[in-house]
Amino acid sequence: MSKPISDYALVGDTHSCALIARDGSVDWLCWPRHDSPALFLKLLDDEKGGSCSLAFDGLRDSHRRYRPETNILETTFETGTGRARLVDAMPVNPPAPEPEEGPDGEGESRLIRLLTCEEGWVEGRFTVRPTFDYARRGCTPMEAQGSVLFEAGDCRLRVNAEPCPRIAGDAATVSFRLAAGETAYLVLTHGEDREGAGIDDLAGAQARIAATEGYWRRWSGYCTYRGPYRDAVLRSALCLKLLTYSPSGGIVAAATAGLPEAVPGNRNFDYRFTWMRDAAFTVTAFVMLGYVREAAEFLRFLRERDTTYGRDTRLMYGVCDDIPPEEALTHLAGWNGTGPVLVGNAAEGQDQHDIYGELLRALCVFLEAVDYDPPEKVNDRLPQVLDNLTARAIRHRHDADNGIWELRTGPRQQFHTKAMIWVALTDAARIGRNIEGVPAQKIAAWEQAAAEVRAEYLDKGWSEERGAFTGAYGSHHLDAAVMRAAVFGAIDPSDPRLRATLSAIERELGVGDLIYRYRMEDGFEGDEGAFTACAFWRVGCLALDGRTGEAKATFERLIARGNDVGLFAEEIDPATGEQRGNTPQGFSHMALINAALRLDSAIDRFGLVHDGAAAPERRAAE
Repeated sequence: MSKPISDYALVGDTHSCALIARDGSVDWLCWPRHDSPALFLKLLDDEKGGSCSLAFDGLRDSHRRYRPETNILETTFETGTGRARLVDAMPVNPPAPEPEEGPDGEGESRLIRLLTCEEGWVEGRFTVRPTFDYARRGCTPMEAQGSVLFEAGDCRLRVNAEPCPRIAGDAATVSFRLAAGETAYLVLTHGEDREGAGIDDLAGAQARIAATEGYWRRWSGYCTYRGPYRDAVLRSALCLKLLTYSPSGGIVAAATAGLPEAVPGNRNFDYRFTWMRDAAFTVTAFVMLGYVREAAEFLRFLRERDTTYGRDTRLMYGVCDDIPPEEALTHLAGWNGTGPVLVGNAAEGQDQHDIYGELLRALCVFLEAVDYDPPEKVNDRLPQVLDNLTARAIRHRHDADNGIWELRTGPRQQFHTKAMIWVALTDAARIGRNIEGVPAQKIAAWEQAAAEVRAEYLDKGWSEERGAFTGAYGSHHLDAAVMRAAVFGAIDPSDPRLRATLSAIERELGVGDLIYRYRMEDGFEGDEGAFTACAFWRVGCLALDGRTGEAKATFERLIARGNDVGLFAEEIDPATGEQRGNTPQGFSHMALINAALRLDSAIDRFGLVHDGAAAPERRAAE
């Protein structure tokens, strides 16, 4: 029986991530990058998947937290004889001085685990059993200068520990009996240590933890948000930072692959890649929180991966390399037996024309944050980028596509896509008016095209039969992505037709505060959960329409649905409240951040309105 998806917390070093369960077991770890083959994947197969587990004699209870303003995890275990605290961290070594661009921290491909007895005494063991290459490579442990080394071809994992690790079959064990004040340490290192960079004693492990804590606290100190939801917003920002790959500046959609959106079902995709849509919206969230450097780093990623200056920008990228073909790992059972586990992603080849709007909105927000005085390399060829992206938006304005939900039932004339093409053209014009080299007649042509696109989707996207905007022209199916068009400004939030659409979405796609993406055939098997980000989009729509009291209450209930350390997967099962899909999901956390910012802004404008609608005179005066 697999552990609940909500059982997992995340640690990382902006190169790779580890998922750690409430019981202290590391059940997912990919090294040296987010998209590398997993060497711990008990998360996806309880028998074949390796882990770094922790067992106590007489365990009674556990609880955990992140150290404030960090990505360092602390788990406290209560046993029949005492209490112990486990600290988990992946070291980050910031360069001095911090470079103008490039990684702000160097990872070590290392996980440090410190276990300290705080009261009485505790006894138990760590067990390390890697299963390299998604459990497709066997390996034999060997003793090596007081450590244990696992090797399988070019895959290598070293275990340093005190007490000393011992080989037990295909695993290494570290047995401990600790009295109050005593500490055991375990260090997992991928590959070979650089000369002088190893950790071979407790003092070295503690020093790395202290340096990493300093890095995260400094990073958190840059957050400009000081509103009432700072804890949830900062935790989301810290999560998004972990999903970055700092050597390239790319941002992965989630830390995991193969976790199911439907149980049973075949919606078990690999999200360890950079989707333009997800990453661009994440950049917007970063900028609004004061993290302009992270936004600039993503633009560096685009500059280095897309040398066509927007002419051939793709839907998605690997953080360094090309995306491998989608592959089913049929030897793995899947989470709770829900297979097939998929790696790679076939959506790479789809047409999704909304991405032009995503990219230009991110660029617009970034440029305004720096008063149109970006670093020289970001500013390089901006007029050409605008030309290329707007040309693509105009060229594809009448085309059907697979859309934001990556449907595998064929292209449609997607309402959301058309609205994002309007965003692309409108934001390009906004940028063009503030930089040199963009002729006024070109800006006027973009604005004219934007007006035509908007008139079309407001007309053809409306269904008199449904009394709502639907997901595609001529369709009778509702689509929660229409709410996203509203929060991007592509529809007036006070338009009576949008209000009617929101009511229809709440009635037909909603279950309490949760919202399904749609209810229609999409080419996949199984009934998925409610999409977490959709619920936060609804908060944004309510806030923008001045329904601030309802938006505030809804938002507060939603953030309480995160797991015990404030993390969200892609979806939530309305029947059980359990999380579903890959975790933690960047799209969910950036939606939380943006909903919090919109809510605070709306309360400043409208006040806290409890009667279900903003005062007409206040809205008219806005």
